Amino acid sequence: MALAKKPVNGMKDILPEEMQIRDYVMNVIKETYRSFGFTPIETPCMENIANLSNKQGGENEKLIFKVLKRGEKLNLEAAESEDDVVDFGMRYDLTVPLARFYSNNANNLPSPFKALQMGNVWRADRPQRGRYRQFMQCDIDILGEPSNLAEIELILATTTTLGKLGFRNFQIRINERRILKAMAAYSGFSEESYDTVFIILDKMDKIGLEGVAAELEKSGFAKDSIEKYLSLFRNMEGKEDVAEGISYLAGQLGECLDGDVAKSLTEIAACVNDTKAAEFALVFDPTLVRGMSYYTGTIFEIAMPEFGGSCGGGGRYDKMIGKFTGKDVPACGFSIGFERIILLLLESGFQVPGQAEKVAYLIEKNYPGEKLAEVIAQAGEERKQGKQVLVTRMNKNKKFQKEKLAAEGYQEFQEFFCERINQ
Repeated sequence: MALAKKPVNGMKDILPEEMQIRDYVMNVIKETYRSFGFTPIETPCMENIANLSNKQGGENEKLIFKVLKRGEKLNLEAAESEDDVVDFGMRYDLTVPLARFYSNNANNLPSPFKALQMGNVWRADRPQRGRYRQFMQCDIDILGEPSNLAEIELILATTTTLGKLGFRNFQIRINERRILKAMAAYSGFSEESYDTVFIILDKMDKIGLEGVAAELEKSGFAKDSIEKYLSLFRNMEGKEDVAEGISYLAGQLGECLDGDVAKSLTEIAACVNDTKAAEFALVFDPTLVRGMSYYTGTIFEIAMPEFGGSCGGGGRYDKMIGKFTGKDVPACGFSIGFERIILLLLESGFQVPGQAEKVAYLIEKNYPGEKLAEVIAQAGEERKQGKQVLVTRMNKNKKFQKEKLAAEGYQEFQEFFCERINQ
């Protein structure tokens, strides 16, 4: 039986054309984030299963690729539960590993610490357009900064990066977990029911207001609370300006909403809009939830009209590091949806700018060995001039070979024959 040549479902091979774009995008991301003072780090692809299953990752905890114990530790016959055979898991995001990293290395890091992390993560998800089971994440996080300076820096760094990649007229949707809680409290929902309410609210863009109302009623919530809750969203339609939206909610929610929360979100919006380097709109979205239950404050998301959905997001998670150390540390992060950005660039026919001139040396099969060094030396001289030079044997079907190389961006061909050199 022949071995399977296709990759595992939900994962993919990356061809040269895409890899060239990925390399370029990664370099732009790294250079831009470094210019904002972020420092690259790296964490392992696997974490202890207890770290990944601590009820902070929301639905993603159901999607963990779990790793069996090894050697003598793996005793399938004696196992009574999954805990007896699993000890590690593949990371489903970069935030939990970062919290563990910081907890383990804080004494050797500056405060606040601005981290840049890029790496693959794994989720046993249902594959679809722009969603894979193995995918690259690009995160920036600021640890140890309690003020809204962290949110401002993260939004500006991320949007500046997207602007450099040619994206225009996208949105950064912003909300606050404490605003979500204030709206729920005002409507009469009990605190222990908030997570259920927010999970249903998160479906607003798919099922609409009436769909949310139906699901809340199906979950057993009082009709008066549902109506009071949804009336807030009905009256918020058209109030995408952050200052306008916050002002309206502050007037409605009264003591349910902490004035400092409203003030902080308004300050973030004002500073970002006054200093942004890219063309985008910062909009207030009271329906924005973000699925991770570890978020404690500001949350934000990138909305791209070309994709029709989220292309990244993040927020404040001030309680996560305390799970490792017993002492909470302010933390806030933003992740670019790298795979979806690459998808959009590929679909738009994006060409990497400033590429080196590409030259192909095609050497006849029987070309004398004693002259081969001269050809390679000549290629070396052209490389010193900044050109990309491919030295390869000439195929029988030279025309087809040139067509394939031209598709890869080779503009010049030099042919080397046994008796002479034709250029």
